[in-house]
This record gives sequence, structure tokens and C-alpha cells, in this order.
Amino acid sequence: MWALIRAGWRFSCRGAALALVLGVLGGCGEEPKDGPDRAAAAASIPADAGLARTYDTSCKLCHANPASGAPLTGDQVAWRPRLQQGMDSLLDHTINGHNGMPPMGMCMQCSEDDFLALISFMSGQHLQ
Repeated sequence: MWALIRAGWRFSCRGAALALVLGVLGGCGEEPKDGPDRAAAAASIPADAGLARTYDTSCKLCHANPASGAPLTGDQVAWRPRLQQGMDSLLDHTINGHNGMPPMGMCMQCSEDDFLALISFMSGQHLQ
């Protein structure tokens, strides 16, 4: 009898392991076509050298990392609702922090013009 119980336990463990593997593999494959290109977000750099340094040291850690929850650089779909709130709201969130966004976006030396340029670059929208 114990042999049957052990055999059943091994079978259920193997079945659970198989289900786990299939579940993980089911998540593999191509990324959604409507989502941002993560490699492009990570490789994006502003053309202006000074802005590129600021982006690299202050913005890129979150805006090129999907796990951060921040809108990825170049992901216009993710940036759209934020842009629709208006520039005053975006600047307020950037300067004072909002949800996971740290105050001043980790750029204590940035001016409002710097923030506008960085947001323009990351969102892919020309802002004034």
C-alpha cells in the first residue's frame, strides 16, 4: 500500500513540475507588437551630450527598466496619459515626486527646462 502512495506522490509531483514548466514556457515567445521595444529603450540616448549625461545618470535606471513601472523611453502609449495631464502636472510630479518617481528625478541640479527636454526625449513628443 505504501508503495502505491509513494508512486502516486511521485506522479503528482512530476505532474505539478510539468505544469509549472509548461506554464513558464507558455509565457515565452515574442513580445507583444504593441509594447515598447525594451532593447531600444535601453539603447536610447539624447543627441545633446549634456542631456545624454543627465539621462544616463538620473533617468535611465528607471525609464529603461520595465520592472521599475516607469514609462519606458520611447513608449508613446505609456507616456500618452501622462502627457494628457499637462506639463504643469508632469513638472510637479518630476520636481516633487509621485508614486515611484523620486523628487527631482534624482537630478538635483536640473532646471525646469532640463526636465522638459528630458521628458520630451523620453516621451518622443516635442514639449515646450
